[in-house]
Amino acid sequence: MGLATTVLSSLFLAIGGFLFGYDSGIITSTIALDTFRAYFSAPSETVTGGIVSAFQGGAILGTMFNMLFANRLGRRKTIFVGALVSVLGSSLQAGAVNMTMLIIGRFVGGVAVGQLTSTIPMYASELSEAKHRGMLSGLLQLMLSWGFFVAQWLGYGCSFVSTQLSWRFPLAFQNIPGLVLISGIFFLQESPRWLLEKDRADDARRSLQRLRRGLDQHLIDLEFREIRDVIVADRELGNVTWKSIVTKPTWRKRLLLGGINVINYYGPSIYKILGISTQQSLLVIGISGALSIVYCSIGLLLLDRVGRIKPLLVSAAGLGAALLVNAVQAQYFLDGESSGNRNAHQLRSMVAMNFVFSLFYTPLGIISWVYPAEIFPVEARALGNAVTTFTNWAVNLIFAQFTPAALAAIGFRYFYVFFALNLVAFLCYWFFYPETKGRTLEQMDELFGDQMVPHALQDETAAAIALGKQGLATAEVYEHA
Repeated sequence: MGLATTVLSSLFLAIGGFLFGYDSGIITSTIALDTFRAYFSAPSETVTGGIVSAFQGGAILGTMFNMLFANRLGRRKTIFVGALVSVLGSSLQAGAVNMTMLIIGRFVGGVAVGQLTSTIPMYASELSEAKHRGMLSGLLQLMLSWGFFVAQWLGYGCSFVSTQLSWRFPLAFQNIPGLVLISGIFFLQESPRWLLEKDRADDARRSLQRLRRGLDQHLIDLEFREIRDVIVADRELGNVTWKSIVTKPTWRKRLLLGGINVINYYGPSIYKILGISTQQSLLVIGISGALSIVYCSIGLLLLDRVGRIKPLLVSAAGLGAALLVNAVQAQYFLDGESSGNRNAHQLRSMVAMNFVFSLFYTPLGIISWVYPAEIFPVEARALGNAVTTFTNWAVNLIFAQFTPAALAAIGFRYFYVFFALNLVAFLCYWFFYPETKGRTLEQMDELFGDQMVPHALQDETAAAIALGKQGLATAEVYEHA
């Protein structure tokens, strides 16, 4: 019963991933439609980049909001605020009468996604048992794939409509996931870890009891004690600040490791280089989106068995190889330098290589949400996760703004940049990233060298003795619990 509650909670939270995937995917088909381009007077490559990067810029602001307020509001209220903002942004986009209004709507929608993507994986990880945490916090990526899938096929279907409805309806559809989140978020349990960190021990115990209903009561008590003991011990370090999260070596390491979509956004532009029509490119991307759901489902089932680091290594190697092959193939795409005749075999191979790219992107896509959400201590988790998500969105903003011009200027040679980045990522995963599989969130301190107390789920007796010897005044806050 307890597992069912946690799974249902994680699935509901992952609706935020559907929102992100749909928001990201629907702009792909929208900016490529003839009806859209006619209404907005054929926007230039720079304006097109602005439409996409406005979303990224908004997401950066959303993560900044979380840096300042998420730990005060709690997990549920932060998601509620993000969902409200998403409805506002979606409505502005659907009703846009000029390019300025559309870009503002994209920016506001990005704010919401920034808030949600830096909260939902963290919230899901705090609700989950260690043995299921990877799968449940990774559900965000599965629902993101579903959102992208729905966006692509809805966009493909609307490409046959010759009126403004072809792009207004898909943009209006963005309201649905936000409204669902608004209507149901307060039926979920608040994070017991956040409640304990806020000295609400009785509420935390009740929340944990409901989440673990059906499990052995002694194990529930031990988990509660482990969370409590680590929070009490960490309070000896003082309040978490920007300075502490950067200057404390073990926390700084977590921050750097936590900071870990161009083909999705600019698929039609890439296929246009290959001489494929807009409708055909949307069809190809839609098929790729359907396959990504299959890949992601398999990846989630394996994640808590094989761990985080091995899939990251496979992902970086596969992505780098796919990008390198595509970049090299582009040199032989034309049969003759001046003939303009396209090599049909190369065309099919290059399209197929994008399907390979999608396959190897799956592990990275899942773990990029899971890993940062589980490595920070509870008192720094909201801030740390917001900072790492901020970094991700900032890098995405740079590439989103410059990719259209780069693709137009140098075509597939642009992919050499991403090949190099994946090579660097592979080396970083190999040498610096510790494996987190099977550990509770409190036990992450063992991996980063800042453990202060024994963990109750590992050694109940040692944990009880250690807390008694500490004699911390803050322990009295939890004694009655």
